[in-house]
Amino acid sequence: MNEILGFEASRSGEMYDDLSPVFSEMRKQAVKATTEYNALYGKDEQKREAILRNLLGSAGESPFFEPDFRCEFGKNIHLGDRFFANFDCILLDGGEIRIGNDVLFGPRVGIFTTNHATDPEERAAGGCYSKNVVIEDNVWVGANVTINQGVTIGKNTIIGSGSVVTKNIPANVIAVGNPCRVLREITEQDKTGYQSKRTLT
Repeated sequence: MNEILGFEASRSGEMYDDLSPVFSEMRKQAVKATTEYNALYGKDEQKREAILRNLLGSAGESPFFEPDFRCEFGKNIHLGDRFFANFDCILLDGGEIRIGNDVLFGPRVGIFTTNHATDPEERAAGGCYSKNVVIEDNVWVGANVTINQGVTIGKNTIIGSGSVVTKNIPANVIAVGNPCRVLREITEQDKTGYQSKRTLT
């Protein structure tokens, strides 16, 4: 399989050969890079960030993963400014993962863009397909959340801990559950006065 065509197929939603040597080698390189990135935690933050930027498709200002971070390829991941992921984040990026500015992940958040084929013979032969995931600005994803392929989460939204997100979630809401559903809108009543107190100090 041509490397470019194979990788483009994985991002297009078409079926592709997940067992291809191209993908196997790319996964090995991603494992090596994330292992080095995780090992440098608290030792050399400049080198650590350089490894991350080389691994990912793109990253804005101050991207940060607590250890241990793992991804499938890395090149399909695009982070906005000030992204923060707590411990044990997994991003399986057969399809693209696009994350906006000021997004927070709790511990053990996983995004999974790829599914194996439904037909058992196709599945055994390595058949897979991917769908992109988009997380817009100012989203907070709670601990132990699973985000499945093809999902968009709108800006300012909170995804409650333990949720499994299988469909799009709109902006400015709190959503929870398995499958994840909108609980309520975020409103002005959610303000606590924290910002004004912070300004005074």
